[in-house]
Amino acid sequence: MRDFPSCFGENGVQVADSSSSSSAKNAQNLVNCVYQCRIRGRSCLITVTWSKNLMGQGLSVGIDDAANQCLCKVDIKPWLFSKRKGSKSLEAYSCKIDIYWDLSSAKFGSGPEPLEGFYVGVVVDKQMVLLLGDMRKEAFKKTNATPVTSSAVFVAKREHIFGKKVFSTKAQFCDNGQIHNLSIECDTNGNVNDPYLIIRVDGKNVMQVKRLRWKFRGNHTILVDGFAVEVFWDVHSWLFGTSLGNAVFMFKTCLSAEKLWTSGPISDPNTLPWSFSQRFLDSKSHNSLGFSLTLHAWKNE
Repeated sequence: MRDFPSCFGENGVQVADSSSSSSAKNAQNLVNCVYQCRIRGRSCLITVTWSKNLMGQGLSVGIDDAANQCLCKVDIKPWLFSKRKGSKSLEAYSCKIDIYWDLSSAKFGSGPEPLEGFYVGVVVDKQMVLLLGDMRKEAFKKTNATPVTSSAVFVAKREHIFGKKVFSTKAQFCDNGQIHNLSIECDTNGNVNDPYLIIRVDGKNVMQVKRLRWKFRGNHTILVDGFAVEVFWDVHSWLFGTSLGNAVFMFKTCLSAEKLWTSGPISDPNTLPWSFSQRFLDSKSHNSLGFSLTLHAWKNE
């Protein structure tokens, strides 16, 4: 288990050394999405993990309780024809939990998440607690479920991204927020002894770090959609690692990062599921919780 961040300085943040013997070739292309919801009046986290490897796309859905214990989990392997569409019934809190999915018409880009033509639904007591994808009509018809008044809230995302100098992804900085183009550039501009870091949102420079060898860990606040987003970075493994490890970036809104992250350690970046449950569930409301996006950036050799 490794802290991210493990301790906070006056002007920066100590992020655990994320280097490992694994290279970008061995790093799994995956995306974790965490949603907070209530089941039978109890706070829970639903973790949806999209993955991609040489065999194809993968999907898992897990539900954790307030004690950070896994209530139930289902692993789906859509590359097997019979698993691209189906359902799974589980039980927790003395109630029936049904997980439905249809990926038979899903369209994928370069990442593991489908872009369109799919749905994934979590139904509890005939109510749709969580519904992902654009095939909403088909999902409700298949499940015979009714919408809930307070649906699941998107509270965190973790993603592995790959590149040489520029690392790009799509990003939301709050639940149901606008989707932005986010890019991270690390370059030397011809001077290998003086690398710099630039972060862009929708092509606009929002942050630049010069003298990166001296500032390989730190934090800075940017403005996105009119509200503050705290950015933490750790590029130590890029600059000083003995092996090609991954740099780590976190974008955090609303709740102060120190209050959230010093409450406990985070799992190793290659370990699933993402054990954030207790820290999220300790929050009294979704609005005070905010949203966090964590990116593990791997350099292609």
